[in-house]
Amino acid sequence: MTDGSAHSADRVVRDIALWTASLVRQFPELSEELAPGRRSPAGTAPAAPHPGRDELIREERREALLLQQRHGLAVPGHGAAPIRLHVSDAIRDISDGVVELEEAVCARLGLPRPRRAGVIERLRRVVGLLDDIAPHPDLARHVRDEIRRMARRCARTLGDSETVVRVAGRCPWCDSVSLRAFPDRRVVLCVNPACVCTDEVCGCQDDPAYRHLWPAERWAELADASGARTEEIEAAMDTTEERPC
Repeated sequence: MTDGSAHSADRVVRDIALWTASLVRQFPELSEELAPGRRSPAGTAPAAPHPGRDELIREERREALLLQQRHGLAVPGHGAAPIRLHVSDAIRDISDGVVELEEAVCARLGLPRPRRAGVIERLRRVVGLLDDIAPHPDLARHVRDEIRRMARRCARTLGDSETVVRVAGRCPWCDSVSLRAFPDRRVVLCVNPACVCTDEVCGCQDDPAYRHLWPAERWAELADASGARTEEIEAAMDTTEERPC
């Protein structure tokens, strides 16, 4: 493997690790989002029953049972309270997607079919295979793209709003003042939608929603190229307050 190929492989593997960490952190929160709050705001009258409410409750109960049987997820406090079907759809999509991804990875690497396990355990097993995945660029990109897709769906379903902190300096690729620190992931991204780097395996090449990123080990390199200071980037990662971008 050439130096360029090794660098590209390392970048994809870093992306996999970052997106997997995000999904592992947020996926368990989906089960908490299945059942909305039972109480009406103080001083408000209960809403009139919807004409199809009984059938909706029956459908939601079936959905809750299916989730528990297939994925081991019990809806907290579920009874007559409705569940959010768009959340259960996300859980099913992500759960099935993780199973299919791990089985595809094992098949490609010539490993036995993985034993049954929950989503988090399966994701950790995939991360444990990164050293074996890295020499197969097409497989590594597929793993990255799938985990990134599932992590984004999870975040959208939760209505996640990630803290963003402005970083001084200009992006080395597009020369825009568009560098932002994302403390939750401990990365710096260029948020300019038109920014495209020259790395053929970077997600910004083929995914309009992807943004070129710099993980911690490349902050010094970014500081030299952008005019920012490494100390400023590190300080931005420790902020607990969201700032306007």
